[in-house]
Amino acid sequence: MKRMLLAAAAICLGAAGPAWALDVTKSVDVAASPEAVWKTIGGFCGIGDWHPVIEKCALSKKGGKAVRTLSLKGGGTIVEEEESRNDTKMDYTYTILEGPLPVTDYHSTIMVAKAGSGSKVTWKGTFKAKGAPDAKAEEAIAGVYEAGLKGIADKAK
Repeated sequence: MKRMLLAAAAICLGAAGPAWALDVTKSVDVAASPEAVWKTIGGFCGIGDWHPVIEKCALSKKGGKAVRTLSLKGGGTIVEEEESRNDTKMDYTYTILEGPLPVTDYHSTIMVAKAGSGSKVTWKGTFKAKGAPDAKAEEAIAGVYEAGLKGIADKAK
């Protein structure tokens, strides 16, 4: 009986515990060399040149790390911090510090790899939903990634 009560309590605590992280990964094949695609992606504020919803990107520093403030077309801002960057491997990882997206604990990596005669760009993130159902949070992030990947593919030469 005592074991059953402990098991039931463990199940209840697990159900009331923190939400599991959600994952979204999107990729696009680009008919350009990895070096050309990485150049298109550019520095941490390069997103302002290829993502269609970014009106302006302002770069600053916080504790030695790059921080970008993204002004969105139609209003709103997102503040993100670059956690790591490897120009040789052609990837960078960042977190969202604040913004209107329905997510929290957001960590994301964008990377470029050789694929056939061109490149493959992969953008992946992990996060928890905030103020919206999991499916809506996943849909929002997937939309951000898909629009950005299309922007990279359209600009990379």
